[in-house]
Amino acid sequence: MESVKEKFLRYVTVDTQSAESENVPSTEKQFVLARMLRDELQAMGAKDVKMDEVHAYVYGYVPATVQQDIPTLGFIAHMDTSPALSDENVKPHCIANYDGKDICLNEDLQIFMRVKDFPELPGYAGKELIVTDGTTLLGADDKAGVAEIMCMAEYLLNHPEIPHGRIGIAFTPDEEVGRGVDFFDIPGFGAAGAYTVDGGALGGIEYETFNAASARVQINGRSIHPGSAKNKMRNALRIAFELDGLLPEAERPEHTEGYEGFYHLDAMHGTVESAVMDYIIRDHDRAKFEARKEFFASCCAFLNTKYGEDTAIPVIKDTYYNLKDALTEHMDLVDRACDAMRAIGVEPVISPVRGGTDGCHLSYSGLPCPNLFTGGHNFHGKYEYIVVESMEKAVELLITLAKC
Repeated sequence: MESVKEKFLRYVTVDTQSAESENVPSTEKQFVLARMLRDELQAMGAKDVKMDEVHAYVYGYVPATVQQDIPTLGFIAHMDTSPALSDENVKPHCIANYDGKDICLNEDLQIFMRVKDFPELPGYAGKELIVTDGTTLLGADDKAGVAEIMCMAEYLLNHPEIPHGRIGIAFTPDEEVGRGVDFFDIPGFGAAGAYTVDGGALGGIEYETFNAASARVQINGRSIHPGSAKNKMRNALRIAFELDGLLPEAERPEHTEGYEGFYHLDAMHGTVESAVMDYIIRDHDRAKFEARKEFFASCCAFLNTKYGEDTAIPVIKDTYYNLKDALTEHMDLVDRACDAMRAIGVEPVISPVRGGTDGCHLSYSGLPCPNLFTGGHNFHGKYEYIVVESMEKAVELLITLAKC
């Protein structure tokens, strides 16, 4: 049987980066991993395995080994990786018996992951780390979750003596662009509850997320030859800078933590005549979230008053809401996960997610989904890494959760 490390190293070599698009999946290349997972599930003996030929969702089941009427429990992970950095030609590097010191990711390019920047690193001394070569992300978010679920399924199918109910498995596209469950077949999946396996460090269990919105602002300027621009030119780029300056400096991702919300300028492009700014707006508290959106709109309104109507045109859209509000009546799933962690010698670490998961949308649609750790760190960038021993514990956790 292939280890979780071996599965992970295979999966991360498949380019599955998603993109901003109205299509699901947003990139055709996500079908490559979807077909691979479908075929592997069929080969290991999973039942009712199917792939959505239009939207790339993969479903399968481990049949129950007991006669009792036990509700189906689901496990879900996403196949895509973040648009923030390429996952084409990922070259993972394994560091056995890590010494707890700075890591050279790429000697030729002199790219280092330094302890002073990532102070949790020494805590993994003696463990095995998988890192990038400094030119791509790793893809642990969430191919680690995919590998861990696949290992759980294979183990249960090879050990029918283990008592468990029907176990649902699903892999989704486009989680990273907020459309991961737009076409998820909840009735067909048939689970009463599920876990997304999409978290971070060992022990993490999460049932609180941000409330999230996107904001795209069209800035309309007026281009005039700079030699005769006095009292005529209206520079859209400088107005864009002004808008960003109206937002509180202390309420940006790089200055916030825990339950603190933020405004984040995610992308910007333009000219003197026209500029576009893309923001994300986040807060755990729903009332504060609504206030943030209102404040953002008021900043645009101020610029319209200052420079003229339709100078700054915002389009603000809600993306997802705090998972906690949808899990109030389903905290037994959280308690069950905590008990299972303690049973395998892992202390649960409950903390708010400074982000979101497929579980947000699924929980509000009737499938409650807390989130479990995968063992990864520093997602969405070249300093992403994962701890092999934590991945192995994640597999053990999923098997323990599956048992009656």
